[in-house]
Amino acid sequence: MTTHRAPKPAADPAQSAERAVNAALVLAAVAGFAWIAGMLYTVVQWQS
Repeated sequence: MTTHRAPKPAADPAQSAERAVNAALVLAAVAGFAWIAGMLYTVVQWQS
């Protein structure tokens, strides 16, 4: 016999937006650290 389940509710839109914002912040932080590392590398290369 087939059972009929109620469909799962869609993900909360606020949660999806929060996930996107967190992902953007993480990417921005990584890009910032990479930029700082590049600047430090450049300065060190100029000194030698």
